[in-house]
Amino acid sequence: MHAVGSKPDLWAARFVEHLRSERRLSAHTVKAYARDLKALALFAHGRGLKDWRDIDVTACRAFAAWLHRQGSGGRSVQRALSAIRGFYKFLLREGWVERNPATGISAPRSPRRLPKVLDADRMGAVLDVPMTDDPLQHRDRAMLELMYSSGLRLSEIVSLDVLDLDLSECLVQVTGKGAKTRILPVGDCAASSLRDWLKSRPALARSGETAVFVSQRGTRIGARAVQLRVEKWARTSGLKMNLHPHLLRHSFASHLLESSGDLRAVQELLGHSDISTTQIYTHLDFQHLARVYDEAHPRAKKLRGSTVR
Repeated sequence: MHAVGSKPDLWAARFVEHLRSERRLSAHTVKAYARDLKALALFAHGRGLKDWRDIDVTACRAFAAWLHRQGSGGRSVQRALSAIRGFYKFLLREGWVERNPATGISAPRSPRRLPKVLDADRMGAVLDVPMTDDPLQHRDRAMLELMYSSGLRLSEIVSLDVLDLDLSECLVQVTGKGAKTRILPVGDCAASSLRDWLKSRPALARSGETAVFVSQRGTRIGARAVQLRVEKWARTSGLKMNLHPHLLRHSFASHLLESSGDLRAVQELLGHSDISTTQIYTHLDFQHLARVYDEAHPRAKKLRGSTVR
């Protein structure tokens, strides 16, 4: 018998391994799911529930409400419920439980926050800084150019291998969430920066290292190192706002939608399984249109400031 909160909790450990090896979720997602299950285990233990089979719909609803009272936002609560549903789906498959207590439970809705983006001019100013002979600068520029050119996630940049690049055709193959692969175009500026970096890469990379982007130690660069280098690049370029990898991805999607209006194409390029995830960029597109209207139309501000009669 595997009791809730037991040390070690074998069912939770097996589920985490299932996420890692079978579903091949990102390390960040696996860690978050494990943390959510640990929180549920402690909550259930405090209510006298000693086994995963003792947790019912009422307990799950109480847990979600407790998370909300502790300050968790709607997205965090929804992720926790998703982790619980996935865990009990796994337990059902293994024959340990007979029901999924988290089915049908919804998290409280949170106000939808639109992602920030850099406009094209500021993005150009960030990327077009004077270059030196420093190989790390060539590496960092190639990373930024590729994230903005092709909309790559941070995890996709980190996991990218040299064999994933086809610069003769200006293409890159990436492995995204759920181990799904997609082939993406690479813009001319990004391709040029990648060629410059690949000339410098042998001076840093260890023998046999397959990663496109390597650290000073010669091994595959880590996600946190990428974030820090992007922040440093932004400060060097004089940008007065926080720059992070996902902001480059948001800017890619917003600028592409503004120019093309093709939401389905943006969905495919971003690797979103559900177009509703991509639809947030239609709000960004409207903001752009409204700004152009306000700046260009001679009566726009009067009209917006007037009272309808």
